[in-house]
Amino acid sequence: MKTEIVISNLSKNYGEKQALSDVSIHIETGMFGLLGRNGAGKTTLMRIIATTLNKSSGSVTVCGYDISKAKEIRKLVGYLPQEFSMYPNMTVYEAMDYLGVLSELPHKMRQEKIPVLLKSVNLDDCRKVRVKALSGGMKRRLGIAQTILHDPQILIVDEPTAGLDPEERVRFRELLSEIAENRIVILSTHIVEDIEKTCENIAVLDKGIIIFNGLLSAFIGTETSLEDAYMKKMGGLG
Repeated sequence: MKTEIVISNLSKNYGEKQALSDVSIHIETGMFGLLGRNGAGKTTLMRIIATTLNKSSGSVTVCGYDISKAKEIRKLVGYLPQEFSMYPNMTVYEAMDYLGVLSELPHKMRQEKIPVLLKSVNLDDCRKVRVKALSGGMKRRLGIAQTILHDPQILIVDEPTAGLDPEERVRFRELLSEIAENRIVILSTHIVEDIEKTCENIAVLDKGIIIFNGLLSAFIGTETSLEDAYMKKMGGLG
């Protein structure tokens, strides 16, 4: 089974409003950046890939499965939305263990995997801390840990560093890059720096339309940075 996402002529309408129009992208293993302003259609696209939202037209395949095969795809995909909640009164370990139960992971496997995952997101010293006592950055890292608990081939993270301080943003980007060594990680954000520091392949979405899809270096071109190239492009689009 090849780890890839193939999106062809994908469109999504909410009544008369078109959120996505004729989107075509091919995503393979590694970090993939989806860049766009708030309201560009990024979350709609991520939710369709994660099978939490139906498409209007076009086709999407995830590791060879058509998007209609939601049960099979959800075993392969971990999705961390911008707004997510965990069980605030549980400890970090209890929350992870409960989510492992919901994912039907055997007790022995949970015992083995959870400490390793908490260490990988630098939360091993917080296993007895209640979720509600964690900082924003810690909660995001816990979100990543629970998202990869069932070892998905594809990880989708929507605006993961919004609201984090600069140090936490750097730590979070490094974590995502490590995770992407053997799986697809889609980073959807409007924060240009997060894309520039982590992704070689990107797509730029504006008003539901893909205006660029390819290498980061090709998008930057002769500009001095991704931010300069992005602002010039967005300014040109009005």
